[in-house]
Amino acid sequence: MTTEAILSEIWVYPVKSCAGISVLRSPLTETGLEWDRTWMVVDAQGQMVSQREVPAMALIEPRFRAGDVVLRAPGMLALYLALDQAEGPTRVDVWGHEMPAYDMGNLAAQWVTDFLSQTPAGQALGPLRLARFDPEHQRPSDPVWTQDHVGLNTFGDGFPLLIVGAASLQEFNRRAQSMGRSAVQMQRFRPNLVIAGLQPHQEDRLSQITLRTPQGPVQIRPVKPCVRCSVPDVDPQDGQPDGAVNPVLQSYRQDDRMNGGLTFGMNAVVASGLVSAAGSELEPVLSVGMTVEIA
Repeated sequence: MTTEAILSEIWVYPVKSCAGISVLRSPLTETGLEWDRTWMVVDAQGQMVSQREVPAMALIEPRFRAGDVVLRAPGMLALYLALDQAEGPTRVDVWGHEMPAYDMGNLAAQWVTDFLSQTPAGQALGPLRLARFDPEHQRPSDPVWTQDHVGLNTFGDGFPLLIVGAASLQEFNRRAQSMGRSAVQMQRFRPNLVIAGLQPHQEDRLSQITLRTPQGPVQIRPVKPCVRCSVPDVDPQDGQPDGAVNPVLQSYRQDDRMNGGLTFGMNAVVASGLVSAAGSELEPVLSVGMTVEIA
């Protein structure tokens, strides 16, 4: 049986583990939403740096403006990075996957180092760099979960898309408030696509999502429950851990599929819709308010 829901929010995270941007529309590519996790902060050895190590990364706010991605943070002048430029080749590591990338230069490196070194966690990491994903590199998702779909990634943790139902957040907040805790916003869970019209956590059980874009239908397949780490416990307003999420998830979201891990939302891959019937490549555009067919 197929039912309909609505794509209610679209979120893009240009710099891995920094603040996201809520957009009304976004092109969809084989690696997920355009510009999602295209840049990443790394240490001197090229290892990724995230809010797990430096929660203050939540305060770095990217915005798109006239061919640039602009980074802003409290007490810092804006950093402008051209969307079509990088300084030179480098190597980076994401969860043990070493890959080629591009360094964004000394000015960008000094900017992220200056801001994040204002915290003890950032100071402990020493000099930092900003890297850009190499679009020629193919980084596939785990085939144990994707099976016959490649699911290419940029710098995301492991899958190109994260889907959350709006009702799942409502259920979370209902439980949080019954425990005497404050409600939280969707930003805590860092989704790419938020779907309204589902039952709480119905996204866990979906086999396929179809979005009928102007370029043609796109099928997205949820493949793996998203196990939550410490990042949702970072308040995106002040960049400080506050323990607002995981204790609530502990009360009802221990997932047997993930050996008791606390899950919220589903990792997903693009199953079809990026190539036309004539065999030419497409770049379908997703829009807030678009009808979502679920099965």
